[in-house]
Amino acid sequence: MPPSAPELRLDVLMQLSNLPGVPGQEDAVRDFVLRELQGLVDEVRVDALGNVIARRAGRKPKKGERPERVMVSAHMDEIGFLVRFIDDKGYLRLQALGGFDPRNLFARTVVVHTRGGALPGILTPGGRPIHIASAEDRKKVPEIREFFIDLGLPADEVRARVRVGDMVTLEQTARQVGSLICGKAMDDRASVFMLLEVLRQMRGQRPRHDLIAVFSVQEEVGLRGAVVAAYGAQPTVGIGLDVTLAVDTPGASPEEAVTRLGEGIGIKVFDSTMISTRALVDQFADLAEQEGIPAQLEVLSLGGTDGAAIQLSRDGVPSVTLSLPTRYIHTVVESVHVDDLRAGIDLLCAYLR
Repeated sequence: MPPSAPELRLDVLMQLSNLPGVPGQEDAVRDFVLRELQGLVDEVRVDALGNVIARRAGRKPKKGERPERVMVSAHMDEIGFLVRFIDDKGYLRLQALGGFDPRNLFARTVVVHTRGGALPGILTPGGRPIHIASAEDRKKVPEIREFFIDLGLPADEVRARVRVGDMVTLEQTARQVGSLICGKAMDDRASVFMLLEVLRQMRGQRPRHDLIAVFSVQEEVGLRGAVVAAYGAQPTVGIGLDVTLAVDTPGASPEEAVTRLGEGIGIKVFDSTMISTRALVDQFADLAEQEGIPAQLEVLSLGGTDGAAIQLSRDGVPSVTLSLPTRYIHTVVESVHVDDLRAGIDLLCAYLR
């Protein structure tokens, strides 16, 4: 870490992780971001979809220099559920918002967010406990539609307090584990945190070009917020901020790792929604080398980020994504490394300056 670099406010990251905010109901995260942005940008607004769009004016272009508008986007939403159905006994059935591996959902505590307040619940699949399960039962991995929530309340009280469409989030409190920050929704609250830290560290400075910092909604269900934000912002350069796989743990081969924790921020080359603009990949890689910032190139066979939405906006925008290596993605113990957070912040600051 450079001697002058301020300490990372890891408590802010953990607060962001703990907040609820499934696609379409990102209110608590948006309110937090708006508070954090005070005094950091020249203007801020919330668009019709719920994206937070903040602008920091750049330096006056030199004679002959083309003015750029750089859009950097990190999404506020997390994977979660909506209440889909309430049965006669008061059990809740769910609509998934985002990609879940059902093996990670057994016997979880959840929170059902109702108009009257939060209700604690137990998430589990239907079926028999191990004591009376058949050999075939024990091998079966249930589908999402087989899971239900038990609120421990009479059916008539459940129907009085819960509505179809209420948000359901997995319950987990973020914590530090060695050099890792572990919790739910690091995808993509860790990137929200990085973008806020970049704005904070550049307070009092003008970026080289106009900066449009977007905290987007509904990424987990199809990059929807970034599509709208990019159309309105009309950037000339796009940068997505998101997590990526770090499968550097037992049970996977080295070629499956994608990235490795503690080895620096990822610079995306490819995923299933975008091929990053090669000139930007090279520019970020060269800048990282020049500045001594740890970085690694990333190829992800499946997945997508806000960078893809920006790239395809209007008549096309040169775009790249900076990817934060993350273990155990789409679980409640998503884990990021402090050194990689620092590398991502430092590299984005260096680019914007």
